Amino acid sequence: MRDAYAAALGIRGYRADAAQRQAIERLQRLYAELLEFKARRRNRLRKLLIHPDLPRSVYLWGGVGRGKSFLMDCFFDAVPYQRKRRVHFHAFMQEIHASLRVHQTQEDPLARVADDIAKATRLLCFDEFHVADIADAMILGRLLQALFERGVVFVMTSNYPPDGLYPNGLQRQNFLPTIALIKQQFDVLEVEDGTDYRLRSLVQMDIFIVPADAAADAELAAHFGRMAANAGKPGEIVVQGRQLPVRRVAPGVVWFDFATLCGGPRAQADYLEIAREYHTLILSDVPVMKREQGNEARRFTWLVDVCYKARVKLLISAQAEAADLYREGPNAQEFPRTVSRLIEMRGAAYLGLAHRVS
Repeated sequence: MRDAYAAALGIRGYRADAAQRQAIERLQRLYAELLEFKARRRNRLRKLLIHPDLPRSVYLWGGVGRGKSFLMDCFFDAVPYQRKRRVHFHAFMQEIHASLRVHQTQEDPLARVADDIAKATRLLCFDEFHVADIADAMILGRLLQALFERGVVFVMTSNYPPDGLYPNGLQRQNFLPTIALIKQQFDVLEVEDGTDYRLRSLVQMDIFIVPADAAADAELAAHFGRMAANAGKPGEIVVQGRQLPVRRVAPGVVWFDFATLCGGPRAQADYLEIAREYHTLILSDVPVMKREQGNEARRFTWLVDVCYKARVKLLISAQAEAADLYREGPNAQEFPRTVSRLIEMRGAAYLGLAHRVS
């Protein structure tokens, strides 16, 4: 784990941060515990005579830009498990609800779902653990308990301490046992204020790049490397049940072309799902939109509004400055509001805000 952390720092040109030291040491210890746990489980005689103690899970919390996801990803990449998974918590819970519908005719659907997860996954890493939905809140405790009983180990990152989860939620008193379970089963560590390299790199370099050309692509690729835990890969992602091609995608960061995201039939629900899943969105090749491109301009406005409300970092390459992207056409008189938001989203105050996943 320490070696993976040092290597990742070197690749990004970062220096070791004293504020992360406690978390690194705890993850290093969990790394060793997982290797020992795996060795014990492989010993069939010991497996029959002694049930090996499950390593304690880890819950990392702290403000935006403190390196929680970076630490978890270094740990995840280092652990030599085949049955491991790293997933955004919101996406995971969507899968859980879908699986519960599949098993709804069985006696205990949640137990069947836990069986399926435990067969495929021994180490489960959640990014942006945050409970905002009552449907999630009401099943989460039982799900975590079932997975602990089946030998699943967790590492979670969150912007909130356990006691700050599901604030002011409906029937929050029914969620308090889940908070108690987390505090009982997890080692809870705060990743304190340190150097916010992600914010520093964004503030120091403009994130609205003109013109949209090969040099802009290279600059966006450099930003992608700083914001993501790995280099990412091209491919497709599923949004509202449909495949969308992406230039590159990594946990928490996605890169689209304008034509893909705003050029075709897209709804606000598409943008809402993307904004919940990704804290950083890169959009390349935004054109100067003509009168007949009113639909594209409307979708672009929707996208900016959704990203703004979710506090998504929005990096753009465009053929002109924001004020010149759409001057004539349907609803052009409303576009200055979009321009104002794009300007605000380039500032340090906005970039320092935590991603809002609810």
